[in-house]
Amino acid sequence: MSETSDAQTNASQETSADPVVVIGEKTDSPQEITLPATVSRPEQRLLLIDGHSLAFRAFFALSRAAEYGNGPAFVTSEGVHTEGVYGFVNTMVKLIRDYQPTHLIVSFDLEGPTLRSQEYGDYKGGRDETPEEFHGQVPNIERILKALGVPVVTLEGYEADDVLATLATRGAAEDFEVLVFSGDRDAFQMVNDHVNIVYPGRTPSDLRRMDAQAVYEKYKVAPQNYPDLAALTGEQADNLPGVPGVGPGFAAKWITSYGTVESVLEHADKITGKKGEALRENLDLVRRNRKLNRLETDLDLDIEFGKAELPVPDTDKVDEVFDELEFGSGLRGRLLDAFSDAGDGGPSSDAPVVSTVRRVTSAEQWQEWLDEDKDTESPAVVRRLLPDPKATSGGEVTALVFTANTAAVVDLVAADQDLANAVDQWLEDDRQLKIVDGLKDLFHGLVDRGVTLDGVYDDVQLSGYLVRPALRSYDLEAQLAQHLELEVPEVGDAAASSAKGKAAQTELDLGEDKGLDAIPDDVLNREASLGAACAQLSHHLRALLEADGQLPLLLDLEMPLAVILARMENVGVAIDKPGIDQLYKDLQQPIDQNKEMAQEQIEDTVNLGSPKQLQTVMFEELGLPKTKKTKTGYTTDAAAVADLLGRVDPETPGSRFLVALMNWREYSKLKQIVEGLRKAIADDGRIHTTYMQTVAATGRLSSTDPNLQNIPVRTEQGQRIRNVFVVGSDEEGPFETLMTADYSQIEMRIMAHLSGDEALIEAFRAGEDLHRFVGSRVFNVAPEEVTAQMRSKVKAMSYGLVYGLSSYGLSQQLNIPVDEARTMMSEYFERFGGVRDFLRGVVDEAREKGYTETIEGRRRYLPDLTSDNRLARQSAERAALNAPIQGSAADIIKKAMIGVDRALGEQDLRSRVLLQVHDELIVEVAPGEVEAVEKILREEMANAAELTVPLDVNVGTGRTWQQAAH
Repeated sequence: MSETSDAQTNASQETSADPVVVIGEKTDSPQEITLPATVSRPEQRLLLIDGHSLAFRAFFALSRAAEYGNGPAFVTSEGVHTEGVYGFVNTMVKLIRDYQPTHLIVSFDLEGPTLRSQEYGDYKGGRDETPEEFHGQVPNIERILKALGVPVVTLEGYEADDVLATLATRGAAEDFEVLVFSGDRDAFQMVNDHVNIVYPGRTPSDLRRMDAQAVYEKYKVAPQNYPDLAALTGEQADNLPGVPGVGPGFAAKWITSYGTVESVLEHADKITGKKGEALRENLDLVRRNRKLNRLETDLDLDIEFGKAELPVPDTDKVDEVFDELEFGSGLRGRLLDAFSDAGDGGPSSDAPVVSTVRRVTSAEQWQEWLDEDKDTESPAVVRRLLPDPKATSGGEVTALVFTANTAAVVDLVAADQDLANAVDQWLEDDRQLKIVDGLKDLFHGLVDRGVTLDGVYDDVQLSGYLVRPALRSYDLEAQLAQHLELEVPEVGDAAASSAKGKAAQTELDLGEDKGLDAIPDDVLNREASLGAACAQLSHHLRALLEADGQLPLLLDLEMPLAVILARMENVGVAIDKPGIDQLYKDLQQPIDQNKEMAQEQIEDTVNLGSPKQLQTVMFEELGLPKTKKTKTGYTTDAAAVADLLGRVDPETPGSRFLVALMNWREYSKLKQIVEGLRKAIADDGRIHTTYMQTVAATGRLSSTDPNLQNIPVRTEQGQRIRNVFVVGSDEEGPFETLMTADYSQIEMRIMAHLSGDEALIEAFRAGEDLHRFVGSRVFNVAPEEVTAQMRSKVKAMSYGLVYGLSSYGLSQQLNIPVDEARTMMSEYFERFGGVRDFLRGVVDEAREKGYTETIEGRRRYLPDLTSDNRLARQSAERAALNAPIQGSAADIIKKAMIGVDRALGEQDLRSRVLLQVHDELIVEVAPGEVEAVEKILREEMANAAELTVPLDVNVGTGRTWQQAAH
């Protein structure tokens, strides 16, 4: 923001009355609280950064952590992880450019106890352990800050928020305009006429400036009352439970009616209903919360603001650290430019800028826009407008931004029939090439409007996924920063009251009647600029895929699959509502029985869901053998409980307690699964899961909302869950049956193919029982003499080898001595030398090349194979063993899905694929089409890959998913 605009803003604030809110309306002494506007002090603007908050968010935003421990996206040739460092610096640059501070201070949390943890032992106790990859990144951030000359202020026993609250209070007293970057909502209590919070959103580029008005609009309380609200609702991140059943809405109403927390508690008897009863039962809890969430504002800190002026960096020192961390010139240049000029809010040298966007309201204007680009053969970028004033996230598309040589925006809801038809025709034209950012979701959203998107040239999310298959997010702006070191600036000054900024701060509902008129030009220009940047990203990613030989994976596999998945999501699967309701009720009985059985073994009441209480009961009261020690005590996880059960006398209270605990956990988990399914049933009586195409580094699909991949297959209760998935109907009438088709032992068949082991190949070609065949070789007995126990052991070992199972791991899995497990593996490798040589060679080859490949050429990069960290290296080695096999299986089922979908269409069948779960397809079959569909499934799945062994496909039919199992 310029000084002129600051002065204008300040003048307008002085002439307008600040809004007033009232709390304690139902008491004898209601209070009026003014929501002050923020002063503007461009000549002394202090930026305070919560270093750990920013570093953690940066780390998780850019992390490459994958399901089997793959390394992060940013790692040096020496194996040093740097994604948190890179993201911290990148966001700090953005903060400086957007807010133009004159002074800057950073604070970090220190290791060791704090006053709050001493007051309440479980404070922040629910947080996951810090990922191994994050360790060491804060010191590197501090090295960069030191090279820049930015002061870091900390204090033993206190959190960074306390330090920042003290500095903010001092800054306000010295008439600074203070901006505090913090992801902790407790920071909202700092907000006043001099202090605002810069609160991070879901992505690194989403920064929300929260002034007093924004806090009130979001939480319906003034900033000084936010700690009162948080005391009532609790704070999950700090492990502070709130009053059961009380959310922010009710808490805000209580504060409006009765005032601060103490006043609410004094009037607790006047609050009726279950929530009032819950409040009265938790008075001490609320008082404790309020004590713990109060930030310290008068700490004795050794810093003068004169030493915090934005410094002139020592470029040599910065270069030294950046060279060591192997950061490119783009970030380095942006950093030094930001400090030399405090940033002008302008784009980096490579950032595209679209200064005008045509608001298309007629078919004639649409054609005019097309004519402006008729000479170009380059694809146009098509993106959903964000923020979309009408559409909910993931719902129907209501507005689109088109970027080519110029840009246009169309409100599809407000469009007349001629315009709608013209745009729809262009979207459906396969000759009009298009770049998109999330093909599946865009296709799904357009299908809701009756539009079938075609002509997609690239999806940068899928391209980015193939290039770097283990990123946590493929958000456009994160990919721009990562691949091109490019950032499209936010709208104007982030402190200005732009519509986008206000919408982001307050989640403003623009209403259905306003549409594009509510979106200012600068917001549309930024969205179009992101489209132009998206085109640059597409060019970069496709070049990388072509160089790696992975472009066919994008064009022939992932993009066609995205369209199929979108249609599957749209169709959903029918659910037996009475059946699932009855199952939900039935599961409560064994939960209660096992809880009662566990309770009978001990004296005191125990919460079976509390690890802390379980530790006391198991290791103190029952005297069970100690398990593995963690930071929070001896572990009580499932593996530890199962291990203990095999070590204690089955006739003791301890054994009975463990059995009851295991059963309680199993049934509780099943009930949670069923509850999630019940909640997911849509108005059409079907569940519409969402498929995640860019999550697993191996290429496997996953599903969410609800997750259909975590339903147990072999247990009786798991089978009951599958029994509530039933055959349904569509507008043409009911379908006849469900049909399931899956591969038999596909991973072992891929193992045989990749290893070239003649013995395994012989077994599959002969159609023998694989595990009986292998058992006869390993145990040196005739196939008919292989017992069920032998077969089970061999099966566990065979599949375990695919996942890098060690002899110790096998011994734990089979509950046998390590020596016996080692002998089994030796006998196995002696008789199946091809498997042994393959497993040894795949890790060595991956270490040399830096990646593994599937049969189809899908790559998985594993930088930790050369790490000095033993655990990280071993984890990468396990991933290297597994990735080619599991990745190839994922590619095969995807090819099969495309083949099945194509064949159903070519034969003009009404039947449709509903679900994909691991290596299984579930099809809803129309009357009279059973024979044709079964033939399609068998042929397309069997021919999805050419292996040295046959792909065996099992098919079954039934009215329910379980009945169709085979």
